[in-house]
Amino acid sequence: MKGKRQQFANPKEAHQEGIYLIPQEPLIFPHMTIEENICIGLKGNRKKLKVKVQQLIDSLSWDIDLNEQGGSLSIAQQQLVEIIRGLIRDAEILILDEPTSTLTTHEIKSLFVLMKSLQEKGIGMIYITHRFPEIFEISNKVAILRDGTIVSQGDVGDYTYDMLMEGLLPKGYKQKEKREIVQETERTKKILEVKNLTSQTFGNISFTVHAGEIVGIAGIVGSGRTELAEAIFGLKAIKSGSILLEGKAIDTCSLHNRLSEGLVYVPEDRARNGIFSIVSVKENVTAACLQYNNRFFINREKESALVKSFIEKFRIVVPSMNEELTSLSGGNQQKVVLAKYLACNPKIIILDEPTRGIDAKARLEVYETIEKMKREGLAILFISSDVEEIVQLANRVYVMRNGQFVSHLEKEQISVEEVTRLAYGGVTE
Repeated sequence: MKGKRQQFANPKEAHQEGIYLIPQEPLIFPHMTIEENICIGLKGNRKKLKVKVQQLIDSLSWDIDLNEQGGSLSIAQQQLVEIIRGLIRDAEILILDEPTSTLTTHEIKSLFVLMKSLQEKGIGMIYITHRFPEIFEISNKVAILRDGTIVSQGDVGDYTYDMLMEGLLPKGYKQKEKREIVQETERTKKILEVKNLTSQTFGNISFTVHAGEIVGIAGIVGSGRTELAEAIFGLKAIKSGSILLEGKAIDTCSLHNRLSEGLVYVPEDRARNGIFSIVSVKENVTAACLQYNNRFFINREKESALVKSFIEKFRIVVPSMNEELTSLSGGNQQKVVLAKYLACNPKIIILDEPTRGIDAKARLEVYETIEKMKREGLAILFISSDVEEIVQLANRVYVMRNGQFVSHLEKEQISVEEVTRLAYGGVTE
């Protein structure tokens, strides 16, 4: 740092040298106010700090009350708190780990404007992302990291999209060609049917998902997609409407009964809802099902065989199934989450942002896993703010905006341009 070799024993030492990390998974204290979350550990006049915080919030065009509790924030808002927490400390080097993974287009643009302003003031930034367009938009230089090693680095102008992808993938790994139209599936067996579902955050939602079909729900953050998924799974209350699983009403069923009936939900926030971070990979995979149990005891042999099969099937990189989950990369953690719910032998799986915060190689592997699930006859409800992956994977797409379905697209109607236009306010033709 400034010509001097440094090795920091803890984050405090790095902060003292002007280095601050904005982590991928937000670290928010739910029972503290937003202001307290941002200013925690800072010394100085509280009124002056609050003014500075408010100025940063205004520069991001963020309409929020600093007195609100941290636990009331969405993931996108939590990420913004992390960004402001780093900026208020006047770091000389900011390390931003996937800072835009859950931000809207407007929020991303505001962040980039702020980053360029900070750059002009002499602040250096390390920007970690799997979103290639952002690299070309915001970066001066680029370094490609694969398996813990920098395999290439240089001026960003010397690279193309294909060069970045090639650098991330192992030799001999061929990227699957993107299909203009996803192969149509026979809609012979209706698995999930939602009729006029209404809650406080969305209204009159109706759709179906068939066996062996991927139905995409596209929309920006805040459009109501996650709330819809949570309502279907029984995590959010509904005002009216019905949910049918193979023709059987489940809208009054408990979470346990929905799971036993074959409905599973993989949440967008894997750190909070999808994993048990301090237990082993094996325990995480088998946490949601009891098929490996005898009446009173866990059958360890069946448990290990089940976990081993998923490690091989999903190519989970882990030294041992007894390894603590926190030691795995984000991509491998997400594979463990998928394995956890697929171990229940579901009829339909709801995937909410399944590739959030994972690298390009892991994304391709998750895509392949999802398509394999489809070929095996699983019904899949696929929620994503990444329009390209919705277009690539889905047989049909519903576009959601302000708590409403604004369009239903099929076959040749589905394109990045059309889905984006509808998600951001375009009129249905």
